[in-house]
Amino acid sequence: MKAFYISAVGGKTVLEKRDVPQPQPNAGQVLVKVKAVGLNRGEFIVGGLVKAGAAKPAGNEAAGEVVEGGERSGLRAGQRVMGRCPGAFAEYALMDEREAIPVPANLSWEEAASIPLTFMVVHDMLIEQGKLKAGEWLLVTGVSSGVGVAALQAAHALGAKVIGTSGSPKKLEALKKQGLDLGIETRKPDFAKIVLDKTEGKGANLCVNTVGGSVFAECVRALGFEGRLAIVGYVDGVLKGDFDLEAVHVKRLRIFGVSNKQRSAEQRAATVKGFTADFMPLFAGGRIKPLIDRVFGFEDLEKAKAYMESDAHVGKIVVKV
Repeated sequence: MKAFYISAVGGKTVLEKRDVPQPQPNAGQVLVKVKAVGLNRGEFIVGGLVKAGAAKPAGNEAAGEVVEGGERSGLRAGQRVMGRCPGAFAEYALMDEREAIPVPANLSWEEAASIPLTFMVVHDMLIEQGKLKAGEWLLVTGVSSGVGVAALQAAHALGAKVIGTSGSPKKLEALKKQGLDLGIETRKPDFAKIVLDKTEGKGANLCVNTVGGSVFAECVRALGFEGRLAIVGYVDGVLKGDFDLEAVHVKRLRIFGVSNKQRSAEQRAATVKGFTADFMPLFAGGRIKPLIDRVFGFEDLEKAKAYMESDAHVGKIVVKV
């Protein structure tokens, strides 16, 4: 079968297409014929999911048809599933059957492939850890990213109000249709005053920082009493930021990370259960419709990667296999 491998070369990630044997499922795994794959920025950043060393299978989330496996979970051959999927940029791939989620009939392959990683991260930071409630204010830095758009859509469906930052006025305007209450055109740490003005001096209840250390201190300034700050990315490459101990102390703030790097398979499976219970009815009922910016063919994965790195997209980039 055809599959793409990824490696770190000269400080950049490089893709290589190979002919490799079709994988065989072990106990607890499902073999899936891949139909579509979602792209995620972190999987193309050296030092993120890609380390120096031998090339490894590329891709981390997919949607496809069950070929075999799934005896424990009752999945059957031909069933449409989506989920986290190491080595997803291939014609066939394996999923942990605990993480293979049945796809609602109203979702296309491309829409289904754009959901698993992004929206499970969003569930973690908005619900599991962020405790976002209807009527609260959510602030999203870098709101036009895949995670940013998903956070906006989910928060809007939950009844929260959303403020987002982006350097592109065109992207902010497009996101009004997704429920964005206020767009702040900036790539700088200069948005706290606007957030405080919009919230009548109370500040945001929850902030999702997809940008990184360059805006960390400003996120803290933009939070209100008992505010929560989620650290989910650092596309600016800045891994440190000024830490205002007094603000964290006085405002009783909570700062948490959103990552699966060190979580066990059991912990990841528990996340899938919560996500399925809380979010899948929203997808099946049409209350959340994944925003796909562009779909590329399997042979054009290099072009899809370049498009993601150009930062021109709003929402998810998907590859159709």
